[in-house]
Amino acid sequence: MLLSMRSLLLCLFALATTIWLQSGEIPTSAFKVMTFNLRFASDEPPNSWPERRPVMQECLKLTQPDIIGTQEGVYRQIKDLAHDLPVYDWIGLGRDGGSKGEFMAVFYKKERFEPLAFDHFWLSDTPDLIASTTWGNSNRRMVTWVQFRDRATKKEFYFLNTHLDHQIQEARIKSAHLINKKISEFPPALPLILLGDFNASAGKNEVYDLLLKEQQLVDSWSAATMRHGEMVHTFHGYRGIKKGDDRIDWILFRGPFTVHSTEIVTFSKNAQFPSDHFPVIAELELK
Repeated sequence: MLLSMRSLLLCLFALATTIWLQSGEIPTSAFKVMTFNLRFASDEPPNSWPERRPVMQECLKLTQPDIIGTQEGVYRQIKDLAHDLPVYDWIGLGRDGGSKGEFMAVFYKKERFEPLAFDHFWLSDTPDLIASTTWGNSNRRMVTWVQFRDRATKKEFYFLNTHLDHQIQEARIKSAHLINKKISEFPPALPLILLGDFNASAGKNEVYDLLLKEQQLVDSWSAATMRHGEMVHTFHGYRGIKKGDDRIDWILFRGPFTVHSTEIVTFSKNAQFPSDHFPVIAELELK
């Protein structure tokens, strides 16, 4: 009797597993990461920060990313987002030091993820010098990284967030080389996610090739089992959706991740976009 009951339970478990796999549902161990250039907090209409803030709040509540790598946000803007999104905590530093300049702030759901370590480096010949720039670019560029532990699975990984220069290709290339060097200094056993606004079209720029080939990084867009929505330019300058494959905002990874889905999020409300970039989101599972 005990054997038959055990067999019945095993059969029921196998049936439930089959139904779950066929349903296409994402396992609870998966999590969503997003890259989002916020566009700095201008007060000039029609795309001022006060006009965009509630739309951005609604966009993030609808998409529910677990970790967000933001670019361009200034301190008061980051504080506004922290107020609007109380389930998140954040880590960041102004690129000019302290609260000055734009942040590569990393927001994360504090009940799901625990930061174990974090730091910043600048994209220059002196990466440890705050606000340094040596490659001809007028804007300081940097990387914020966090080592996370997933409270749900106890697994650890690195998360790097950056914003490359928008004008000088040589600065972008040197940035890619420096990021590769820094990545090589992390323990190779730990998986890694690199995302941001690279100001370079995926698959059409040397920067993309350098990051994918030298560090064996994988583009989540290419690796995804499902891609939702349309393929559009991720930078739109408040002009709306433009179809095409000019994707300058990327989510790259290294390690045993499964990418269940990805999407360029084209959310707007009453003709107001939350930013001049569309955020990109990927649902990952660390095996």
